[in-house]
Amino acid sequence: MMSKSATTADNDRFARTVVPFEHWYLGFPTGLSPVLNLVVEGAGRIAAAELRRAVAAAAEYCPGARLARHGSRWSDSGQPPPVRLAAGTVLDRGTLNDVAELRRPLPVRGAYCEVVLFDGEFPAVAFRASHAVMDARGLRMWALDVFRALRGEQPEGALSVTTVAELDDPLIAQADAGSQEFVLPSLLGVPADARFGGYRWWRRSVDGTFPAVAARLATELARLTGQSTAPVSIPVDLRPFHPEVRSTSNFAVTVSLQVTPDEGWEATQQQLLTVLSERRGTVRAPGPEVLKVPLGLLRMIVRGVDRKARRTDRFSSVAGVNSLGRTSLDAFATDDFEPSALYLLCPREPASPPGLNVVESEGRTELTLSWWPGKETEARAERLLDTLCESLSPAAHRAQATLLPPVPADRGAGPTDRTVVELFRDQVRSRPDAVAISGPEGEMSYRELDRRARVIAAELRARGIGRDTVVGLCADRSAAAVTGAWGALLAGAAYLPMDTKHPDGRLRALLQDARAPLCLTQHPHSERDFLPDGCEPLVLDDLSYAADPAAPPTPPAPSDLAYVVYTSGSTGHPKGVDIEHRSLSNYADWAVREHGIGPHTRLPLLCSLSFDVAQISLVLPFLVGGTLLLMRDELDHLSLQEVIDDGATALALTPSHLDLMTRLGLRPGGVGTLMVIGEQFTRALALRAREMFGPECRIINLYGPAEATIGVSHHVFDAERDTGANVPIGLPQDGVSLFLLDAERRFVTPGETGELYIGGVQLARGYRGRPDLTRQRFVRLADGTRAYRTGDLARRLPSGEVECCGRIDDQVKVRGHRIEPSEIAFTLETHPAVAAAVVVPRTPPGRTDRALCGYVVLRPDVPPVEMAELTDHLLEHLPSYMVPAAMLAVEEIPRTVNGKVAASALPDPFADAAAPGDTTPLSDPEAAVAKIWARVLDTDVEGLGPASDFHQLGGDSLAMIAMVAEVAGEIVGAAGAEAFTRRAPDFLAQPTLARVAGLAETVRTT
Repeated sequence: MMSKSATTADNDRFARTVVPFEHWYLGFPTGLSPVLNLVVEGAGRIAAAELRRAVAAAAEYCPGARLARHGSRWSDSGQPPPVRLAAGTVLDRGTLNDVAELRRPLPVRGAYCEVVLFDGEFPAVAFRASHAVMDARGLRMWALDVFRALRGEQPEGALSVTTVAELDDPLIAQADAGSQEFVLPSLLGVPADARFGGYRWWRRSVDGTFPAVAARLATELARLTGQSTAPVSIPVDLRPFHPEVRSTSNFAVTVSLQVTPDEGWEATQQQLLTVLSERRGTVRAPGPEVLKVPLGLLRMIVRGVDRKARRTDRFSSVAGVNSLGRTSLDAFATDDFEPSALYLLCPREPASPPGLNVVESEGRTELTLSWWPGKETEARAERLLDTLCESLSPAAHRAQATLLPPVPADRGAGPTDRTVVELFRDQVRSRPDAVAISGPEGEMSYRELDRRARVIAAELRARGIGRDTVVGLCADRSAAAVTGAWGALLAGAAYLPMDTKHPDGRLRALLQDARAPLCLTQHPHSERDFLPDGCEPLVLDDLSYAADPAAPPTPPAPSDLAYVVYTSGSTGHPKGVDIEHRSLSNYADWAVREHGIGPHTRLPLLCSLSFDVAQISLVLPFLVGGTLLLMRDELDHLSLQEVIDDGATALALTPSHLDLMTRLGLRPGGVGTLMVIGEQFTRALALRAREMFGPECRIINLYGPAEATIGVSHHVFDAERDTGANVPIGLPQDGVSLFLLDAERRFVTPGETGELYIGGVQLARGYRGRPDLTRQRFVRLADGTRAYRTGDLARRLPSGEVECCGRIDDQVKVRGHRIEPSEIAFTLETHPAVAAAVVVPRTPPGRTDRALCGYVVLRPDVPPVEMAELTDHLLEHLPSYMVPAAMLAVEEIPRTVNGKVAASALPDPFADAAAPGDTTPLSDPEAAVAKIWARVLDTDVEGLGPASDFHQLGGDSLAMIAMVAEVAGEIVGAAGAEAFTRRAPDFLAQPTLARVAGLAETVRTT
C-alpha cells in the first residue's frame, strides 16, 4: 500500500496525453454524451456527508477521476468529483429510463466524473464517468476505492500516467477503424422515429455465474441472425497483460470475432483465447489520424455516420458484448450498507449495433442492453433478453430447482400479523384455568403463568428493557425459565436462552456478544461468575409474584426481535441468530396446524434451552391451550420414562435422542406424534421408532436451520413409500421457498444435487453484530428474493420432495447441534502451550457415527502439557458436546498442495484405544460392563481393559445415557437402578471401565 504523502506528491505531476480513443469520445455531440454509469444497489444507508468525504479521499489515490482537459492533455484538477443527491428518487427496473440523473451529460462545470446517491428506501450509488476519461474497468477501480474509503480502509489507487497508446502491445498496433463494413441489419430493427441521441436501457438479472459468459452470449446472438457465421464485437481489457500499469483510463480494445453458432460457445471462447494468446486479430479502434480532426468537424462526422446507420439499418456486427468480469459485492459493502446488485449502464454509441453489458458478482449475472426506444423495439428488446437469459438459465431448470409450498384447497387464510404474544394472551383469556406447565414442581395454570410473566415484564420495563433489547436467560429447564422467556416477550424484549451446564466463559462471551444489559437467572446460578461488565442480574427466584401488574399496552410488532440463539462459528467465535416475531409467528401458525398441536397436547421440553429446537416446546403449546411437560434436569432413561408416563402426547427431539430412546426399551405411553429435527433422519431409525411407538404414531421429519426459525419443511414418514436410506425432508411450508443451486449459484439441472437455499418470511434478520457474515450467508437471488445458504446438499426426488445428501463444508452435527470444528481449534490455540490446532471428525472403529478429534502442535518454548489439561481448557470455554472425544499432539499439521488440512495423513486417535494393549485381567463386574460397552460403542470386547476410557473410545453423552441404563438394568438390578443412575455423575469426569464397574458393584451390594 502506498502512503498518503506519496499519493500527494504523485498527484502534483499527474498528467497525460489524450489518446485517439478519448479524442473520438470527446467528439461526441452533447446529445449523445458517452457517459458510463456503474450502479450499486442495496439496502441500509449511506450518508451523503460520508460519501463526499470518501469520494474526495479516493480521488487523492485515483486522480483520473478529477481530470481537466487542456487541449490535447489531461491534468489533475485537484477538485474531487461532485456528489449529487437524488432525494426521493426510486431506482429500479421500472424507473431506470426515467431517472434524469443517469442521463445528464458530462462534463458538467468541467467535471468528467461524478457520483449520484439515491437515498430512498433502497439506496443506490451511481458512479458516472465520461468515456473520454475512463473505460468501464477504470470506472470500477475508482468505485472500489471510494467504498474502501467509506469503510475506513486505504484505497489501492491508480496513479500510472501511461496511456494505452504508449503500450508495446500487438493488438494496439493492429487497431483499424477504417475497414469496417456496415452490411448487417440489427437484431432489434431501427424505429421509424429513431432520433440522434435517443436510447433506452433494458435490464435482466440471471441467477448464477457462467464460464465464458461473453462467448456464450455472443454465440447465442449470432444464432439469432439465422446466418452460418456472424461478427460480434467484444471489448478486451489490456490491463492483465500489463500488470505494471494501474490506471483508470481507457485500456480496452474491441475485437471482432466471426462466430459460428453451430460450433457452440466453446468454439467462440477458443477463438477469443487464441486472439489473446497470439496477440493478433481484427481490432476496431480509432487510429492516430483521428487526433488531427478538430472536435467541431468530428461532431459532424459522428452525426453523419450515425444518421446513415439509422437510415439504412446496417451495422458492422450483430452486437457489442462487453463483459466487465466478476466483482465481489462485498467490496461495495459497509457496516450500514448491504449491496444487492452491481450493473453497468452505457449509452448507445453512434453507428454501433445493440450494446450488451455483462457484470458478474457472487451468484448473479447482470445484463443491460441499450438501443433506440420504440414501440416495436421495446417488445423485441424484451424478447431478446428473455432469449439470452434462457440460453444461460433454462426455465425448466429454474422450475425444477424451485420448491414452493403445497396449497390444499381447504387451507385457511394463513398466518396473520399477530405475534405469539397476542396468541398466548388469547389463551390466557379463554382458558385461564387450563394447565400450562406440569412437572416435578407441580402444575401451573395459564392464569398463573401469565401473571408471573407480567411481573417479570414489569420489572424489565422498569429497568428500561424493551423493544429489540436482548436479555439473557440462564435458568434450568424449569418453570422459572418458561416464565422468564415469556416475561421478556411480554416486555417487548428478546430473550437469549442459554444452557446452565455451559462454562462461565462461554456464557459470558454470549452475553457480551449479544450486548445484553441484563440476564434473567435463578439460584444457584446467580452465584456464578458469568456476567460481563455492563450486564446486571435479575434473579427470578427473588421476585415477588404476589402483584398483578397490567400487561404492556402495545404488543411487539412483527418486525421486533423475539429471541436470539447462538450457533457455532466458522471464524472461531459463536454467532448469534436474530429471530423476529414475524418469522416465529409464521412458523408457529404452520406448525400447530400441520403437527396437530392443540389443547390436549402435552409436549415435553427435552432439549437444552440454548438449542433452537427447544423453542418448539417453549412456544407452541401456549398458543393453543396445550401443556408443557418439564422433566428432571438431568436427561437419563429414568427421566425420559417419567415424562412419557406423565402423559406426553408428542415429542420434539433430534434423531440422536430418538435413537437413544429406541435402544433404552422405554414404554411408549400415549405418544402419538414425533417431531424429529436437527440431523439426518435415517429410514432404519424411523422403522425402529415406528416399531416402538406403534403404526398410529405420526413420525414427522422436520428440516430447518436456526437461521430460518426452527423448521421450514416437513415430511410424514411412510414406511411403504419412503424406501431410500434417509427420510425426505418434504416440501416447504407456508411463506417459505426452497431452491437448489450449484456452486456458481445456478439452478441445478433436473436430478442434480445442489446446495439448499431457503427463502421466505422465516429468515432471520441476520447474525447479531456481524454484517460481514450476514452478507455471506443471506444473499439476494436475481429476482430480489432474500435467501439463506444452508450449506446442506440436497436433491429433488421423483416425488417432487427434497432429500438431504450431506454438507458442502466441514460442519458436523452432534446431537442436533451444529459444530464448526474451526471454533474448537481456535479455542485450543488460545492455550499458551498450543502453537497450532485442527479438529476433524473421524469414525471410531466399528462405529457408523463420527466423533470429533483434536490435533495440536505444542510450542517448544513452554513446558510440556498433558492432553487432559487441554481438555479442561476447552471445558472452561465450550459446551461439553464440542469437546473432542480424543486429542493428540503432532509434530505438524499436514496440508494438501492447496493449503487444506490433509485429514487422512493425521494419526488415528482411536487406534490405541481400540487395540488390545491392556492385558490386565478383568474382574467379573468389569467383564460384565465390558460386554455392555462393546455393544453400545460397537467395539471389540477383547480390546477393553480396566483403564479403558468411555470418552476415548468415542462415547458421547447420549451413548453414556444408554450405557448407564444398560448397566443399571442388567448388572445393578431393579432395586438399585435408580440409585446407580443418580450417582452416575461420580464417574462422568473419568469414565473408565474400572470406575463404572466399581460403582455398579457398590450400589448392587448395598
